[in-house]
Amino acid sequence: MTDNDTLLRQVAEGDECALAELVENNMGLVKSVALRFRDRGTEYEDLVQIGSIGLLRAARSFDFSFGCMFSTYAVPLIIGEIRRHLRDDGIIKVSRTIRTRAVHLMREREQFARREGREPTVSELCELTGYTAEEIVTALDAAGPVRSLSETVGGEDGAPLENFIADPDAPLDRLTDHIALEQAIKRLTPDQQQIIRLRYFHRLSQQQVGNALGLSQVKVSREEKKILGLLREAL
Repeated sequence: MTDNDTLLRQVAEGDECALAELVENNMGLVKSVALRFRDRGTEYEDLVQIGSIGLLRAARSFDFSFGCMFSTYAVPLIIGEIRRHLRDDGIIKVSRTIRTRAVHLMREREQFARREGREPTVSELCELTGYTAEEIVTALDAAGPVRSLSETVGGEDGAPLENFIADPDAPLDRLTDHIALEQAIKRLTPDQQQIIRLRYFHRLSQQQVGNALGLSQVKVSREEKKILGLLREAL
């Protein structure tokens, strides 16, 4: 059996036979991921077929510069493809609690923006509402446009936004979501990466980021909005 690296190089050169062999060799990976989504209203065999689409996307878009094994790269795309099917098929629903929380958050966010002239940070929303950061992110994600969850980066072979949505009880979800996020951030320019890391990893305010980078708060706000849009498209 030909190893993945050899087949991936052949696939990159347009070898369709190598693509078919790569998919066949890695069907065990698709099946193991599909097992996690049983009892969601879709037959297991159908989940495997849907997951295979994610495997194909991974095979066609894999780049050795990612510095990871093919299986590590492929798992988020397989999961994302299955999640997208389940969501688009109406199986996965947003709970009333999350919807109510999202309405509350958006109201508080709008009031804060009018009062302060900028968007609040997650930590500021925590103080205003009493929700945890995880509850805020989950609620605001659920309130966003559904179509954005299936958009991909780099055309149809990219990674879907579903990969950002983690199940706190699923270690594999946390790992693959982290991988997908890191890959998306690496596609940003160095200046954009710096803004994201200062804002969301070091939790600095927009004004503090501006002071550190020699930019105005308004410029940071505009850049942050643009960057978040790029990340949504990438995931």
